[in-house]
Amino acid sequence: MKIGIIGAGNIGGNLTRRFRTLGHDVSVANSRGPETLAALAKETGAKPVTVGDAARGKDVVIVTIPLKNVPALPKDLFAGAADGTVVVDTGNYYPQQRDGRIDAIEAGTPESRWVAQQLGRTVVKAFNNIYAKHLLERGRPKGEAGRIALPIAGDDARAKAVVLRLLDELGFDGVDAGTLDESWRQQPGTPVYGTDFDADGVRRALSEARKERPPEFRAAVKSSVSRVAR
Repeated sequence: MKIGIIGAGNIGGNLTRRFRTLGHDVSVANSRGPETLAALAKETGAKPVTVGDAARGKDVVIVTIPLKNVPALPKDLFAGAADGTVVVDTGNYYPQQRDGRIDAIEAGTPESRWVAQQLGRTVVKAFNNIYAKHLLERGRPKGEAGRIALPIAGDDARAKAVVLRLLDELGFDGVDAGTLDESWRQQPGTPVYGTDFDADGVRRALSEARKERPPEFRAAVKSSVSRVAR
């Protein structure tokens, strides 16, 4: 599968490593240019490319950058992408720690719905609740006891099926968390965030989620935060 990864931070870097180990054709980009990705490319065999090339001609494109930087992506980023390209958003909104205030999200728009609006493409929300180190190290064969499950949310059933297959390849069970408007159930501060639950645990945590954000994950209140998954 041809996979483009936009963002080479903790999650993006480890997804590059894992997907290359699985034999996928991976292109990776960041905001600083392909030449800054030489070490990751040498380590993994991934192709360092521009942001535009990471989105062009791919089966799956994973956007894994700070939310504050999403509006700065090229407006025609997906102009050359096929209609069936699956776009994955791994983002979390950290207003106090990183992103500043995003009014639409503060007003209740789910993070990934906002990202989809910025990109002009529907997205699947995934990989946002797991620690990057666990993504790299804790995948297990299907059926093995203690296999971690990850929630995904989105409006396109076909796209979600593709992401669920990739999760299985990576060694994780996938749990369908509903539509993109339900993706708030896996955002920072919810019971599933930053956890390593199995599938039953993920379903239980999703059902126990409350839409109101805790103070540490809202822009209006200044307080410290101890749990950041990425």
